Amino acid sequence: MDMTGIRNIIFDFGGVIVDLDKQRCLQAFQKLGLKDIASYVSEHRCEDLFFDMEIGRIGVEEFCQEARRITNSNVSDEQIIWAWNELLGDIAPWKIERLKELKKHYRLFLLSNTNPIHWHKCDKELDGIFEKAFLSYELHLSKPSEEIFREVIKQAGVKPEETIFFDDSTANCEAAAKTGLKAIKADINGPWPDILGG
Repeated sequence: MDMTGIRNIIFDFGGVIVDLDKQRCLQAFQKLGLKDIASYVSEHRCEDLFFDMEIGRIGVEEFCQEARRITNSNVSDEQIIWAWNELLGDIAPWKIERLKELKKHYRLFLLSNTNPIHWHKCDKELDGIFEKAFLSYELHLSKPSEEIFREVIKQAGVKPEETIFFDDSTANCEAAAKTGLKAIKADINGPWPDILGG
């Protein structure tokens, strides 16, 4: 992609910046005896419990209470938080370095469908890199709705034609493109494109 005129880059979080390990997360919930919760993860279900926290309908305490109710379990909040955080892998050091380099030339933003449990586990590693992090649970919106992209464009004060959106989801990239953003699909198992310093 020709980077002429590009001033801004919006990054996805999970699968682009932080690695994801679904199998490890499944095993963690199963270890706690929360098989019904594990099914949400294994089936990529995004309704009800997880989705409600992801768009800010419920908080962490309510999430844990509902997880116990669904599974008829008495595990602690801390155990549930631990298991859900097992989905998150590492942020590769080379990614942090690339982001710092890109920050010298572009305005960097983050846009993620995420929840407070996952974000608070990783936010310190990304401190100072992004001008602003747009999080679904704070916006009460989620990708791939066009509305969330329009809200980010408005709040960030960017021009879509001057902005790259980088995400590992085809649906998210297609929705972003409809708002005028220049969407690039990430290879979840590969380096970032040369234009992003990969």
